[in-house]
Amino acid sequence: MSWLVTGAGGFLGRHIVRHCADRPLVALDRSALDITDVDAVEAAIARHRPKVVVNCAAWASADDAESHPDLAWSVNVTGVRNLARACHRHRVILLHVSSDYVFSGVSRTPYREDAPTDPLNTYGRTKAVAESAVLDMLPDTGYVVRTAWLFGAGGRNFVDTMIGLARTGESVQVVDDQTGQPTWVADLAGLIAHLCNAAQAGTAPPGIYHGTSGGEVSWHGLAQEVFRLLGETSSRVLPVTSREFGRPAARPAYSALGHDGWARTGIPPLRHWRSALHAAFPLLLEAHAQKGRSYEFGRN
Repeated sequence: MSWLVTGAGGFLGRHIVRHCADRPLVALDRSALDITDVDAVEAAIARHRPKVVVNCAAWASADDAESHPDLAWSVNVTGVRNLARACHRHRVILLHVSSDYVFSGVSRTPYREDAPTDPLNTYGRTKAVAESAVLDMLPDTGYVVRTAWLFGAGGRNFVDTMIGLARTGESVQVVDDQTGQPTWVADLAGLIAHLCNAAQAGTAPPGIYHGTSGGEVSWHGLAQEVFRLLGETSSRVLPVTSREFGRPAARPAYSALGHDGWARTGIPPLRHWRSALHAAFPLLLEAHAQKGRSYEFGRN
């Protein structure tokens, strides 16, 4: 009854492995399994014979995907097709992690699970194609979990960066025209584990689910909340537009996701982003201290 996690050395993959430490699980990082190698994927599934594969392997940088589209496609599309094909052959459930970047951001209400995709950048296009591959090749055993704006201890992320910048005492510029849902990676790991259990039990139908926190906020608003939690003056966080900030990959202006799909499973969606951030914050500060970047909680 084991599960197999690909991309187990990445940010989300490590948290899923940690969350599932009490169950049989095979954790394969990139050095152990390159999902772009079709023969290696087939051999891994045949050898370990998992009941569920959780795919966390991905080309995750949207900006780098613009300059390396072939490499991004190889990992995010070809690799996922390799996994789906092997899972179909061996009758294995596949849960694939996707992104809010499959949407254009023109909506002003949270995107439903069945909303048409319309990505703005190369990364988003690869994720959208991969979603279709999973659902088309595994109509009875394919699951897609879209997530966004992950933060947490043990990896580079926006909240961790803001904690470091707050220590400088200087003002910081943060984009205020992109709205989304900051999501604690530990919360998402638990949600994915619940969905895998439900998939095995037959209580969660295959398809698309949204694994993001409740509520919505801009990057600027999130940074202000981080500064407030540190006892810093939130006015030090200065708003800037996406155009002024300048990034190679276009970002959706609005990418909040709806969570209606969870009603089909009996699994509650994730809590509000602010509650998650407050719960995670002591762990984030502890991680900073372990890296020699201590910050006294609420020092002002």
